[in-house]
Amino acid sequence: MLIDLPSPCLLALVGPSGAGKSTFARRHFLPTEVVSSDACRALVADDEGDQAVSGDAFEILHLIAAKRLAHRKLVVVDATNVQSPSRRNLTAIAQRQGAKAVVLVFLLPPEVYACHNERRPGRVVPVEVITRQLKELQEGLPGLAAEGFAAVHVVASLEDLAMVRFRRLPPAHLRKDDHGPFDVVGDVHGCFDELMDLLGKLGYAATEEDGRWRVAHPAGRRLVFVGDLVDRGPKVAETLRFVMDLVEAGLALCVVGNHDDKLLRHLRGNRVAIAHGLAESIEQLEKEPAELKERVLAFLAGLEFQYVLDGGKLVVAHAGLKEHMHGRLSKTFRAFALYGDTTGEVDAVGLPVRGDWGADYRGKALVVHGHTPVMEPRWANESVNIDTGCVFGNTLTALRYPEREVVSVPAARVYHAPRRPM
Repeated sequence: MLIDLPSPCLLALVGPSGAGKSTFARRHFLPTEVVSSDACRALVADDEGDQAVSGDAFEILHLIAAKRLAHRKLVVVDATNVQSPSRRNLTAIAQRQGAKAVVLVFLLPPEVYACHNERRPGRVVPVEVITRQLKELQEGLPGLAAEGFAAVHVVASLEDLAMVRFRRLPPAHLRKDDHGPFDVVGDVHGCFDELMDLLGKLGYAATEEDGRWRVAHPAGRRLVFVGDLVDRGPKVAETLRFVMDLVEAGLALCVVGNHDDKLLRHLRGNRVAIAHGLAESIEQLEKEPAELKERVLAFLAGLEFQYVLDGGKLVVAHAGLKEHMHGRLSKTFRAFALYGDTTGEVDAVGLPVRGDWGADYRGKALVVHGHTPVMEPRWANESVNIDTGCVFGNTLTALRYPEREVVSVPAARVYHAPRRPM
């Protein structure tokens, strides 16, 4: 069994006393990477078996886990973790620190726990305690995926346990070694014809062979899309097919936009308001083969909400990101990247009131984003909004990086009337 560990990551070892979790952790991880509840009890009371100090011990364990994740380090939690509240505390810590949580469950035959328990140096856990822990684990196993873990792995035998290997992955959104050069494209919103015009103006040659799109640039440049590929425009399916082909071939990157995310939720069967152009996307996709809709669902579900590029000097996110959010993963940061600095209020036409985060941005990385349509690319400190409202009849814009040159093409017409002036 190969287990992928994103960076940073919290790995929760789950199993009754005597499962061999501590021995396993020592075999696979550095001592500094493992945070043990027994060791934390010993820190508090000089006795790792003193259950009376478990509350204080877990405060220490949670603090260490949070601090390691804050410094982008792996943390392996060695505790029984057989109860759902204990596991949810761990996933909450990971989420607050913008990290993913992975769980490895030791669901071994009962005789294994008994054998290991008898050999434990200095402390034998009562059999009835192990029996209760195993029962709690078995009852909670079906709900593990809903507790916030990015991946759930279960080993059911010592042979399975011996086959476990770990692969430490760099975060998919951190591409600091990727130096470009890039052309970052603003909100397309189904304006496929204008996208092709823009790529031609940028110097790309786009070809379609065997039903797959490819692009090439003589200078080796690559495309990055700021999201909102869908809704409002006339050729949503064509736009999706084109960008999916490029991303899957490694010829482009794309972050998720709020409109993309809403379409994803609709495709998953969630209840969403059919508004702001979603109806057009649904209507156009209904005319396509079911295979395309399935492909779109998988594609949108796999999109990152930010990319950190060129040694951290370039950040791309749909609605932008404040400096402390760069490179970090959390639901809060994702919501900001998709929707911007919303106040919770709506204006006279029912659209969200947004704060101007760029005016206060003092980070060194250039943040390229879209989301809020503007007549011309809007620079605010080291951030630039390149959503120039093509679908509203204005232009489709790309930013050439590192040159910081703006390239635009006009919209063929007004496809969707804006609810408020750009």
